[in-house]
Amino acid sequence: MLVDSPPEQRAETAPAPPNRRAIRAVGLLVSVVILALVAVASIAIGAKQLPLDQVWHGLFHDTGTYGDVVVGERLSRTVLGLLAGAALGLSGAVLQALTRNPLADPGLLGINAGASAAVVTAITYFGVTSLSGYVWFAFLGAAAVGALVWFLGGSRGATPVRLALAGTAISAALYGYLQAVMIMDNAALGKMRFWTVGSLASATDSTITQVLPFLLVGTVVALFLARPLNAVAMGDDTARALGANLNRTRALSMAAATVLCGAATAACGPIVFVGLMVPHVVRSFTGPDLRWILPYATVLSPVLLLGADVIGRMVARPAELQVGIVTAVLGGPVFIYLVRRRRTAQL
Repeated sequence: MLVDSPPEQRAETAPAPPNRRAIRAVGLLVSVVILALVAVASIAIGAKQLPLDQVWHGLFHDTGTYGDVVVGERLSRTVLGLLAGAALGLSGAVLQALTRNPLADPGLLGINAGASAAVVTAITYFGVTSLSGYVWFAFLGAAAVGALVWFLGGSRGATPVRLALAGTAISAALYGYLQAVMIMDNAALGKMRFWTVGSLASATDSTITQVLPFLLVGTVVALFLARPLNAVAMGDDTARALGANLNRTRALSMAAATVLCGAATAACGPIVFVGLMVPHVVRSFTGPDLRWILPYATVLSPVLLLGADVIGRMVARPAELQVGIVTAVLGGPVFIYLVRRRRTAQL
């Protein structure tokens, strides 16, 4: 369901007063500090308790002991959480601006469905069993669906409504295929069960190396689009009057969101609500200006993802809950609250 952009987004984004810009800048620095603290907690806290001195030793004096190995695994997990969280939040913010729908998320355009369908295909028909193999199939699936949505949405004549409708239709078809294959193939069901939940537990240096170039390129492109997307948020006619190239902006936005979400999904599996919640919450205190929304979403989304991962490790010791389960539990009530608050504001 598409939701019209709020009135303040349809008005031209005026330059913020100097004092407000300073407050936003300070808030961004505070967000970076919070992110650093959560990252430290992600390394120090886990399903197995380790003394802080052993954590410190594992970070800077790796001697191959059990504690050092555990800390090394947590470090890879934390780095992947930082990268994937930033990618999901940034892609969600870009898609919300692109579709003019503040309740949009990467799943709206079928990107998660494309990645999941590609992984099921790889397991069932190509015998892929390793995470490194999943990464490439998932990324290719996400990219293929992104291109298909862009084509069905009208390519150069694409509009937010057409893109959302095309993404919804493709998602429904792919999820039907996904369920059919897993029902018929028990082996695929068993292997997909863990991946589709969304987890950082399988993070390795190899996985990070594989997705890092895509994440860096997608992040740079997305941040570069902040000003053009501000114009697009005002409506097509106003954007053209301001000199924005609508086709180029939409094409680059689709490409950036697909690369970011596709790479994150390939590495971690589909993780819900991060790309929806964080940009929406950020908008409540930054206003509609994407020059601030995008950096804030890039910093605060990993806070949510890593925080959820730490909670998942603590509540089920000595086992753990996958981060995708925790974000779903946290995100459901928040999403309901945001929808109800929006309806109340419109009455």
